[in-house]
Amino acid sequence: DIGFRLGDDLRALEMPLRERITARVGRGKVECRGYVQSQSSGGGERVPNAEQIAALGRLDTLVRAAMPNAVPLSVAEVLRWPGVMADETVPVEEIQTAALGLFDNMMEEFVASRAREGQKLAAVLRECARRMREQVAAAGPLVPLAIAAYQDRLAAKLREAVANLDEDRIRQEVGVFAAKIDVAEEIARLVTHLDEVDRVLGKGGPTGKRLDFLMQELGREANTLASKSVSAEVTAIALELKLLIEQMREQVQNLE
Repeated sequence: DIGFRLGDDLRALEMPLRERITARVGRGKVECRGYVQSQSSGGGERVPNAEQIAALGRLDTLVRAAMPNAVPLSVAEVLRWPGVMADETVPVEEIQTAALGLFDNMMEEFVASRAREGQKLAAVLRECARRMREQVAAAGPLVPLAIAAYQDRLAAKLREAVANLDEDRIRQEVGVFAAKIDVAEEIARLVTHLDEVDRVLGKGGPTGKRLDFLMQELGREANTLASKSVSAEVTAIALELKLLIEQMREQVQNLE
């Protein structure tokens, strides 16, 4: 998204400026403002031409030497003399050429600044990804513990309810429960997405769109992990993952 607010002398530059921006900036919003302001004193007043005044003075001396009774020129007459008041109007072509040069320099500084900022943001994203890996690694061992605890609780309830305990029934119920809370696929996909985050950050160049997509995928897996949770520990891990993903998503919006 590129917007322009240019003065009359620069309005014709909108297309070349747009081309320069799109060639260097692939994502985000850019607003470009440009105006031409005179540096002459007095709010743009014309300045007398000293060389012309000196030449006119020499002519006045020659005339009065030949004609002693000649009336000297007044200040007003001198200022009205052709060529005395310098014309400071700069051709529009010169203004536009200078403006494009300044804009090119500014774009170089802008791109360099974005690159430095991108390196800082990449470091933040890598740290978030590292913390996510720790959380994902911690979630894996919790599922077998939850299954074992469920099996113990189920067996205890069945012993209280029936005289003859059916071990096959227990195994069947535990199997159904284990299938419901199995998050092995979610954990594997989380690891895969985090590997891709590291790869994208490592290759450099424009990464924003790809990372934005990966944040969506990570968020989807974290939500599934939370929905399958049957323990406070797994729920806490899922919430921490979602928090880290949101932090990463905010930073990704600042990347190209």
